[in-house]
Amino acid sequence: MSAPRTLPWPLVALFAAGYLAPYLLPTTVGRLAAGLPLTATQAGAVGSALLLGSATAGFWLASRVDRIGPRTLARAGLALAALGYGGAALTTVVPAVVAGAVLGGLGSGTVTAVAASGIAAQADPHRVTTAGLLGVSALAGALYLTIPHLGPGHGQPLAAIALTALAVRPLTGRLPARTAPARSSAGYDRLPHPRAGLLLAAAMPVWSLAQNALWGVSGRIGLDQAHLGEVTVGAVFAVALGAGLLGVVGAGALGPRLGRALPIGAGTALIAGCVALSAAATGLPAFAAGEIAWNLLYPVVLSYVIALAASLDPRGRWTVLVGSASSLGTAAGPLAGSVLAERAGFPGMGLALAAGLLLIAVPLTAVALRTGRRALPATGLPVLEVPVETPAVPVRRAYDTASPNV
Repeated sequence: MSAPRTLPWPLVALFAAGYLAPYLLPTTVGRLAAGLPLTATQAGAVGSALLLGSATAGFWLASRVDRIGPRTLARAGLALAALGYGGAALTTVVPAVVAGAVLGGLGSGTVTAVAASGIAAQADPHRVTTAGLLGVSALAGALYLTIPHLGPGHGQPLAAIALTALAVRPLTGRLPARTAPARSSAGYDRLPHPRAGLLLAAAMPVWSLAQNALWGVSGRIGLDQAHLGEVTVGAVFAVALGAGLLGVVGAGALGPRLGRALPIGAGTALIAGCVALSAAATGLPAFAAGEIAWNLLYPVVLSYVIALAASLDPRGRWTVLVGSASSLGTAAGPLAGSVLAERAGFPGMGLALAAGLLLIAVPLTAVALRTGRRALPATGLPVLEVPVETPAVPVRRAYDTASPNV
């Protein structure tokens, strides 16, 4: 008998709401620098603080979601997100904006932790993950196309995240008050598969850092090195976002047919090639090919990584920990890209990031192979860090700054 195909829509919505802030980070940081008395580096630091807040919430809640209850935590996280991002959108006082961004980040991390824990308990976590990635990619894409028409200022992307949190709030009534009954077993709180989980969690910051290091300087590569115009660069990013949506749809259609090791290992190696190609681009063909192919592959690999983490613990603790570890890399990515580009140039930066991705593909593949014997559900997707952590169409202010820290 085939598995039920009804998606847990509250979890999908929470996933999208939690990941929206990282997806909008380029335009958020760019508008902070353009609309407030902040340098590009300082604005990037605010974005990093937001993501660090999200990661902190994830680490702290990894083993506490079922104890506190997903409904309670989801509502608290959405409230923090609405209050933090909304407050930051309504003020121009820099300390208040920073505080609101961090508070909103804590809310995003809380919401993501609830979503990740719930998704890990599903019969087919990969299917639900790809649906969540599709939702956040589509929402972010619509916002990237809409926000430039709403006028200048830092508040629009932050307000969009806050309003999304408010819109998702009614769905939390369908979440359980608690996810697991009390158990007397002393081993219940122990994380299963500790070696595989720790290896995966240790690898993800590097994987995520490499993606976001390139993303932070992609606009400058197109404008300064490939000598493209603003309209052309924006068009490349728009096509790349569409490719990302196709990639997620493809990942959902493939499901478990290829296992996990091949999509994760080979996909990461292919991403390394895309990073090197895009970073070395001196014209439209190479730049477009690198950016579009990278956006196509990134959400595919991310969906399998999240599903791999979910397979390690049905309570979702490894999923939350791995996601939080990835957020650390996302936060450090723009700064890493800036430093590497300054010291080695864009091509040198690309080679360094590509080498790191190839190295990190080895432990990721090893974890996938080790857990490959675990049963994979044979269901499809009625379909979808995206990435995130996370490629999407940037507006002009996302890349027209003096520093690549956006």
